[in-house]
Amino acid sequence: MSRPIMLVFLLVILIVTSQFEWRQPLLELDAAPSLSQKHQQIAKREDAVKEKIILSQERHIQRLKELVRTLQMQLLRCKGQENQTQNATETSRLSKQFIEMERKPIVED
Repeated sequence: MSRPIMLVFLLVILIVTSQFEWRQPLLELDAAPSLSQKHQQIAKREDAVKEKIILSQERHIQRLKELVRTLQMQLLRCKGQENQTQNATETSRLSKQFIEMERKPIVED
C-alpha cells in the first residue's frame, strides 16, 4: 500500500506543479494585453495633448497675424498722415512765399 500511496502523492505533486507552470504563462499573457492597453491609452493621451498644443499654437499664430495686419494698417495711416503733413507744410510754405511776393511792390525798371 505504501507504494500506490507514494505514486498517487507524486502524481498529485506533478499535477499541482504543472498547473502552476501552466497558469503562470497564462497570467503573463493576460498581463500583456493590459500593458498594451495602457500603452495605447498613454499614446492616446499624448496625442490629445499634442493636438491641444497644436491648436493653441495655431490660435496664437492667428492672433499674431491679426496684430501684424493691424500694425501694417496703422503704419499705412501714419505714412498717409505724414504725407498729408508734408503736403500741408509744403502748401503752407508756398502760401507764405506767395503772400510775400504779393506784398512786395513790383519794381519796374
